[in-house]
Amino acid sequence: MTHPYSTEAGAHTGAAKRVLVVDDSRAMRAWLRTVLTADPRLHVVGEAADAVEARDYIKANPVDVLTLDIEMPGMSGLDFLTRLMRARPMPVVMMSSLTAAGSEAAIQALSRGAIDCMVKPTSAYGEELTNDICERVYHAACTRPSQLQMWLQTKGARPAPAAAAPASQQRHAYRRGALILIGASTGGVAALETVLPALDPHGPPVVVVQHMPGNFLVSFSERLNRQLPQNVYLADESRALENGDIVIAPGHDRHTEVRNRGGSWYCRFVPNDPPALHCPSVDVLFASAASQARHISAALLTGLGRDGADGLLKLSQAGAATFGQDEATCVVYGMPKAAKALGAIQRELPLDDIGAAIRDSRIAPRRDEAHGTEQMQ
Repeated sequence: MTHPYSTEAGAHTGAAKRVLVVDDSRAMRAWLRTVLTADPRLHVVGEAADAVEARDYIKANPVDVLTLDIEMPGMSGLDFLTRLMRARPMPVVMMSSLTAAGSEAAIQALSRGAIDCMVKPTSAYGEELTNDICERVYHAACTRPSQLQMWLQTKGARPAPAAAAPASQQRHAYRRGALILIGASTGGVAALETVLPALDPHGPPVVVVQHMPGNFLVSFSERLNRQLPQNVYLADESRALENGDIVIAPGHDRHTEVRNRGGSWYCRFVPNDPPALHCPSVDVLFASAASQARHISAALLTGLGRDGADGLLKLSQAGAATFGQDEATCVVYGMPKAAKALGAIQRELPLDDIGAAIRDSRIAPRRDEAHGTEQMQ
């Protein structure tokens, strides 16, 4: 079995990561054991059919990462995750169905401290799926305790509160035609729940690509819309983006681009052809705005892989303000690391500082703009 991201993580050294598989389905446990043990970096040390068995195993044995079913009899995976993060925080990868209830629970899990969430396979599967599962479980297991603890202290162990921006952040004037673009992947739910509340609620529209199945994105946008004062919704080609909007790129085999028409920004969907590794893609979003880069502030947050690095470089070279999350606060320092290596990141910052940095970046108006002389080009 080959692993497409392995060179990014560097050669595997040391003992294999110890995995505990928690699922009430014996067939699913057997399938996951087969998939994970095919990767020499991973070693399935145990299985549990419910939360009680999982708790007892963790108390008696060292474990580096759990795969945890969300829907289990007795104590649900979500409740067990909450208790685990309070008592003994450790990396957890949730396994969820694509039902509406499963998608909502998955978003709650990611906000409460799960590193990642994967969709349970329901039919045929191939090497690409099994590689992806192994890679994500391995990278979750590599999360340093200090990173997980920092994440839990900020967002992971509790729901994000409704944001109320200080008066000094409200009703700023911004560069005419300003737009904020953000890309994230693994760990991105909690990261976005830190960054977005720090933005001006009346500020420029924000377009976000978060790697996640389409049904999860629906639940995520609804959750953010309940929590934030901004208007959060899935991208729609028919409506102009307005100040105070936060737009989430939908999935379902299409990418989201942005286009400026008559001084207003609109989203546009394009097919995933040829198929990209990630859909929606951060690179596609970022590259689509390069012609208007001086009106753009863009940030690349935690995530596995390198999606967004090339697009961020195009934006930076064209005059956008570009930011990256630093290694110490990333769950997976993949996407920002790739962008930094290209020289695409102008300011690399801790997660807690990124929202304020975007808010105060060069999309703020120059003096001539204050007199109405700035025009879109």
